[in-house]
Formats: sequence, C-alpha cells, structure tokens
Amino acid sequence: MKLDPVLLAVLKGRLEQIADEMDATLFRSAFNPIIAEAHDASHGLYHAETGETLVQGKSGLPVFVGAMSFAVKLVIDKVRKEKLTLRPGDVFIFNDPYEGGTHLSDFKLVRPFFYDGEIFCFLASVGHWHDVGGNVPGNYNPVATECYQEGMLIPPVLLYKEGVLNSDIISILQSNSRLPGSLYGDLNGQVSALELGDLRLNDLLSEYGENIVTSALVELNHSAAKLMASYISELRDGTYSAEDWLDNDGIIDEPLKIALDLSIKGDQMTLDFSRTSVACDGPVNISYSTCIASCYVALKHIFREVPANAGVLKPINFVIPSDSLLSVSRPKPVGGYTETILRVIDVMFQCISQVAPEISNGCAYGTINALSMSGYRKNGSRWVMFSFFGGGHGGHPEGDGLNHGNAPISTATIPPLEILEAAYPILFTEWALRPDSGGSGKNRGGCGAIYEIELLEEKADAFLFGERGKFGPPGINGGKTGALNKFTYPSALNDKTSPPMVSKMVGIHLNKGQRIRLETPGGGGYGSALERDPSLVADDARLGYVTSASALKEYNCVVSEDGVLNVKETNLLRRKG
Repeated sequence: MKLDPVLLAVLKGRLEQIADEMDATLFRSAFNPIIAEAHDASHGLYHAETGETLVQGKSGLPVFVGAMSFAVKLVIDKVRKEKLTLRPGDVFIFNDPYEGGTHLSDFKLVRPFFYDGEIFCFLASVGHWHDVGGNVPGNYNPVATECYQEGMLIPPVLLYKEGVLNSDIISILQSNSRLPGSLYGDLNGQVSALELGDLRLNDLLSEYGENIVTSALVELNHSAAKLMASYISELRDGTYSAEDWLDNDGIIDEPLKIALDLSIKGDQMTLDFSRTSVACDGPVNISYSTCIASCYVALKHIFREVPANAGVLKPINFVIPSDSLLSVSRPKPVGGYTETILRVIDVMFQCISQVAPEISNGCAYGTINALSMSGYRKNGSRWVMFSFFGGGHGGHPEGDGLNHGNAPISTATIPPLEILEAAYPILFTEWALRPDSGGSGKNRGGCGAIYEIELLEEKADAFLFGERGKFGPPGINGGKTGALNKFTYPSALNDKTSPPMVSKMVGIHLNKGQRIRLETPGGGGYGSALERDPSLVADDARLGYVTSASALKEYNCVVSEDGVLNVKETNLLRRKG
C-alpha cells in the first residue's frame, strides 16, 4: 500500500513519539544516575520475524540501533528453537553481550506486541545497570580475561509469563549485584517503559489500522535504504584505508590495531576489517553484533539525514573475520566495548575524509574513561560510583570541535557533578577545560577536560578503564592530533603516579582526602593550522584554549599573554612559513 507523503510523515512522528516516550519513562524512573542523568539506555520497535530495527527513540544511544536488532533476533531464535508459544504479557530479560551485543552491564528486556491476536512487532528496552557483579564494582574490569570476571551473564529467560512475574529471576539478579536496590528500580523502570509502549502502539493501530501502520514501517525502511544508497553513490568509487590503535588490552602492554579498508562501488559500500588485530586476552574485544552497531553510529554521524532504522545498513557489506577482536564469542571478555567501538568510528571518519572531507571530521577524544570508586559508609552500607567523562570533539568542515562533549557513540550526557557529589562521598576539586588539548587545524579540535576528585569517606578503591593514553585522536585533512589521555593517583608515598598500563588500572587504594586526577584528550583538528584565521587564534589565547608557545607556533601567529594578536608580526611569520 502506497501512502500519502503527509500521512507517512504523521505516522513516522507518531511511531518515533512512542519510542521517545518509552525513553522518557525510564529516564524519569531509574534509580541509577547513568540511566537517569546520562541516559545510557534505549527503546525501540523491532520486526516480528527478523528483529530488524523499525523505530528507535531519539534520546537513546544510537549504538543500540544495530545491537538491539541482534538482541531481539536472539529471542526470536530461542522461541523458534524451543518451539515456545508467545502470549501477551510475556517479557524476556537477558544481557548476553555476544549474540545480543555490547557488554554485561546492558540489560535487555524484550516484549512481543500483539494486535488482534497476532504478533505485530517486538518492543525492547535496554539500560546500563549500575552493578551486575564481577570482580570490579561498576563492571568495567580492565584486567578481565574472561566474561565471568566481568559480571553475571544471563541468557534470554522469561521474566513475565502472560503478565505474571517470575520473582525468582529478580532474586537471582539482586543476589548478584552490589546494589540490589538500584537494580530493582532500573528493572521496574524498563518494565514500565514497555507497558507504556504497548499502550501507545495499541492506540495508534486502533486509530489508523494495522495495514496502514505496517505499510508506513515498510516504506520508512525502504526510504532509509534508498537514501543511504544515494549518499554512497555520490562518493567516488575506490578503496580507502585507515588504521588506528588501542593502547593495550589491559593484560599485555602492546598496541592493538583497528584497520579498515572501505570500498565504494556505485551505491554499495563494503567495510572490510580483515587487517584488524586478532582477539586479545583482555576486555577490549567486541562481538560481531557490536561491531555492526558501531559502524551504524559512524554512518549516522557522516550521513546525518538517514533515519534510525535497519534500512540504513541495507547498502552496506561487512567483512569481519571470526578471529578478529571485533568478532569474539564467549568467554572472551568484552567489558570495555566502548573503547573499541570508538576506534571503529574513528577509522570510519578517517576513511571517509579521504574521499569526502567536506562531510567528515577530526576524531573525538576516543575514550569514555570509565571510572569507578567504591567503599562502605560509616553505617555499613555499600556505595559504588560509576561514571564516564567527557573530552574534545574533532574539528569539522563548519567549525571547531565541541569542548568537553560526550563520546560520539551516544546522545548520552555526562552526569552533572552536583548529582555525583550528592549521591557519593566525593568532592570535585576541579572540573575544567584542559588547555592545549585540542589538535590544531583550520578548525581546531575541541578541548578535553580536567577532573580532580577527592575522597570524603575514610577509604575507598578506584578503578579506571580508559584509552588514548598512547595514541592521540587523529585530525583529518591536515589537522593535528589531540592531546593524550592522562590519569594520576596517589602512590604509597602519597605522590602522584600513573598506571603502568597508561590508561587502565585496578585496585587504587584511597584514604580520606586523597585525590585522583583525570585529564582527558582533546579532539583532532580539521585542515591545516596555517589556514586558521589569526583572529580565531587570538580568541583561543584570550579564552585559555591555547596557552603554550609551542601550540601558538603551530598556527604561525604572534599573540600576547593577554590574547591580543600582533597582526604585523603574524603576517611576517606566515609569509616566512
């Protein structure tokens, strides 16, 4: 059935609104700041037979668009294999990171939606739970060598059967978490989001009819595929290659290569990761489904107008070897998946910049710097602070990179310091932009950040899972690399020291009043620094974004200490340069 364009636009908005409301329901009811404040969650509608993404909320993490289709497909396959009969009110729960994507902290709930007695689609919710067991509070264990050291692994099981809760499942989940109350609150928030989605979708189908809504979903999928194919066809045929590096795997201090050969032929694109390092011992591996999802996110950054559904990936072919660190299976650890998918996004940006620099950008800071602090309060209660932190984004064709943004894998926000200080016995003694951290360029990379955290309780342990400590975020089109990640903590002699693995560390023991300090990378630059408007360089100096003489020298500009440009000296210097 061909729909009127106006009606199609109306239905598109209504369907997206359902997913958006599901997002909002969880964000407002979650106990965990990573969901409630940082919005590390997502909701959507998925195809009844294939699990493909039909619609995703605009506030959820884009990386879940690809990953959650695999998660829903896992449920579909289980139902077929075990010859289960689904009923209204059934809800599956699981966190399998291999078939379902991402890592153990992301718990998925999948619910079949019935209309007129038949399954119309699946509704799904995913959220990052605060603590799911494992060796490290908060679950970002940088020295894990198998998934069992990262947390509990739950396969798809029925949490609700025809609307009746299996409370034993909740008991098992809570008994494996350091924060059972937070887990219970987040779980119920996800259940409520699915119930709301069921109600809203039923209203929509009752208003417009099943055939019209189905036709809208089919057309939206087809139009997304056509739009992506048209974008690809505008690019020059050829193969474009890029390599980037992870510092190490947390176990062996050797860099790991993420390599991409991107080929364009007509309206088809092939992403070949064959030259990437093989699976490693440590937790920077990712599953095949997660790799696909990260490629989707990169494509959405590059081709911004494509909608969030599975049609986007129709013109894309993937080559991901089974022995690669981008395609692992159990029990290989995958807890630090965020760091690796950021590098996948970075090589995508670098490849596209070779064929169409006008639609690409310098690489962002490239690490979420997952930091956990945990201990016990005086009353004996357990506290676990887990958070991620921001950095600079890459310069782009239209201007400078964003200062202190969140990682480009998501639309999540960095938890406010006021929320973290209110929830945990910590004090931020510094929360500031990091000078001289953005890569120079015609359009400068954004500044990273400085965070210094003081412990207010008697003692605690801290853990860091980061990256970009050895290889800064690359610029493109002649832009320079952003500053390296830097983390310091008190040693036994109470002086400042850095992790032996540069960006990863477990078992940092803190006493009251001691501080840990994180200085995050800036973004890579875009274009040659010699093309930057000297007045913008002067503004950078005045605002404190660029302070060092060596940084100013890259721009061939003479600027006074108070940020005033010496036009005559600058012109002379640039003519010589």
